[in-house]
Order: sequence, then C-alpha cells, then structure tokens
Amino acid sequence: MSSSLFSISGKTILLTGGAGLYGRGLAAMLAETGATLILASRDVSKLKIVAEEETAKGHRVFAESLDQGDEASVISLHERISAQHGALHGLVNNAVLRPMKGANGAVEQFAESMRVNATGVMLMHRHFGKTMAEAGRGSIVNIGSIQGMIGPSYELYTGTNMGDMPPDYFFHKGGMENLTRFYAALYGPHGVRVNNLAPGGFFNNQPEPFLQRYCEHTMLGRMADETDLGGAVIFLLSDASRYITGVNLPVDGGYTAK
Repeated sequence: MSSSLFSISGKTILLTGGAGLYGRGLAAMLAETGATLILASRDVSKLKIVAEEETAKGHRVFAESLDQGDEASVISLHERISAQHGALHGLVNNAVLRPMKGANGAVEQFAESMRVNATGVMLMHRHFGKTMAEAGRGSIVNIGSIQGMIGPSYELYTGTNMGDMPPDYFFHKGGMENLTRFYAALYGPHGVRVNNLAPGGFFNNQPEPFLQRYCEHTMLGRMADETDLGGAVIFLLSDASRYITGVNLPVDGGYTAK
C-alpha cells in the first residue's frame, strides 16, 4: 500500500477550536502534515497565537472567527473559506462550549450548550458538508467523547472535589454519535465520509486518587496526552480510510472495552 494514502499534505482542513485541551495538540499535528489548516472559534485572539506559532515553524495555518451556534456566523465563515481556499477537503468538529456547571446547573446553561454543541454541530455539517458533497469528496471527523457512549462513573471521584458532572455533555456527545450516522448516510453517495471519535480521559493534572482509579480502568494503564488523538484524526481525513464512514471509534486506551 502506498504511504501517500495516509497523507493529507496539500489538503485544506478546517478545525474548530484549536487552542484548548484537545485542540492545541490537534492543531500542531495537523499543521505538521503539510495541509493548509484553518482554525476557527469564538476566541479568535487565542487562535491567532496558535497560528503564529505554527506559521513560524513553516506551516500554513490561519485563524478565523466563528460562533458555530449562530447560523449567520457559520455562513460567513463558509463564504470566507470558499473565497480564499476553495472547497474543504476535511472538517474536524472539535469546538465545544461547557457553560453548565454540575448536575443542577441552570436550565439556561443547558440551552446555551445545546445551541453551540448540538445545533452548531448540525450547522457545520449542513453548510460545509453540502459544499464537500458538491465537490464529490471530503471527510468530516467529529470529536465526541466516551461520555456519549457510557454513563458517569462517580466512583472514580471519591475523595476529590471532582464528580459533579453536567448532563448536557452526555446529551450532546451521545447525539453527536448518531448525528454522524445521519450525515454519513446523507453525504455518502456524494463521496463524503463522516466519522466520530470518542476520546477518553485527558491528563490535566487531576487529583491523584482519580488518576490512579482511571488509569487502572484502562487497558493501557494511562490517560491520553496531547498526541494521542491526532493520529486517528489524520487517518480518518486521509484516503487510507476511504471505505470507512458512519463509524464511532473510541480513542480511550481500552476504557470502554474493559
């Protein structure tokens, strides 16, 4: 098999987010591939810093403003990208808003979460996926979560100040998994693939009792770091995965399989 199948060099990729916990690592790995990388989120000032850091390494990285829960903002970004770069080859839906704090967070916070994380993700598929379908090719990779596959494991948090988890995250990550299947079916006849990744826990200096319990529950004995998600994303963006669509792939060190 030609190694070029695994390459996305020369392709134009849009990554929503790009400065956060998962996003910064994804931005670095995608930039290194030789793709033209466009970063988009509401806090464009942070993305500009990322773009400058990656551009200084010789990579092609651009920062754009986007409120994905606002259709006018999605349309505006779509028009700017189309005018400057043409049709996308790949879209990575990574951006997420976390306004709800705990199980008893305000209803208004739940609604705001749905605006961005549910309606917004649908809008990204609708507007950018349609253009990919018109071009007859493309790959959409959604960044979900194992929390869209399983319920909360409260026992992991005993003895820590963690564990008051909000219901919105479980709701929209579970919905993202099946939204992936919907758009995979809709766009598949037009050469566009849509897949979902379900990352597990990401190391972020959590309390030791949680870390020990979580790592013991994985098959690899550790949490993810900033390099663990990018390989799966690049694979799904590349032609090496050209017959893979509608898939939910856990990237969790075996957590959900154990």
